Amino acid sequence: MVSWLALLLALALAGPARAAPVELKAQLLRSYHAAEANQGVAADARSLYAIDNSTIGRYDRGTGKRTGGWSGDPKVFPHLNSCAVVGAELVCASSNYPATPMNSTVEVFDLGKLTHSRSIPLGHQVGSLTWAVRQGGFWWAGFANYDGKGGEPGRDHRFTALVKFDDDWKRLAEWRFPASVLDRFAPMSASGGVWGDDGLLYVSGHDEPAVFVLRVPAGGGMLEHVATIAAPIEGQAIARDPAAPDRLLGINREKRLLVSLRLPKVK
Repeated sequence: MVSWLALLLALALAGPARAAPVELKAQLLRSYHAAEANQGVAADARSLYAIDNSTIGRYDRGTGKRTGGWSGDPKVFPHLNSCAVVGAELVCASSNYPATPMNSTVEVFDLGKLTHSRSIPLGHQVGSLTWAVRQGGFWWAGFANYDGKGGEPGRDHRFTALVKFDDDWKRLAEWRFPASVLDRFAPMSASGGVWGDDGLLYVSGHDEPAVFVLRVPAGGGMLEHVATIAAPIEGQAIARDPAAPDRLLGINREKRLLVSLRLPKVK
């Protein structure tokens, strides 16, 4: 009797069992050639933005024609990781990868002129800043950690983290990724992230042809792996498509393509 009581108590403390992540597949809609499609993509209603380490290309989303660009000094901008359109600005996550100690900045560009406006230094964080997006009045940022090149002693890919910041970039909460996602990241880390209209977080790895869908519990802790969506991308930074809530943008860095996808509904 005692053993059964102990078992029931252990089950109660463990809480409800979580369902296994659902396996889904995205639909390829269109691709655009872009010479700068090496680190990621951003989008607004008129244009797509291809991101490389020290350059940004702007492309007409209807014709695919290049309509502008920006090029920075690689010594000042060694590694733009991703960008996101926020109002009239292009907000980019940047780091000194593969140099260590890790140092991260947020680089802000005027969207219309595509000129650099300002830098926000974040310094040494819990990893290397790879993406930052705006949601619900806060900044949400992904910090990468690596097993080898670009990693710091004592931290490997398992230390990849999601961090919530306020408007002044003060840390408010932190989450870690579950093993089912980290195993797919290894030996690299998370490269892109966006919020869906369904309240779930969609995250891409460094080179995996997939998008990982995660539920973010309040207050920090461990992210919940809800689904994995197979997608014709090669990891790297992703973007929500403002043209439709069920569309996602990614890149194929080998072929230097910007890729438009239709996402399945995650229940």
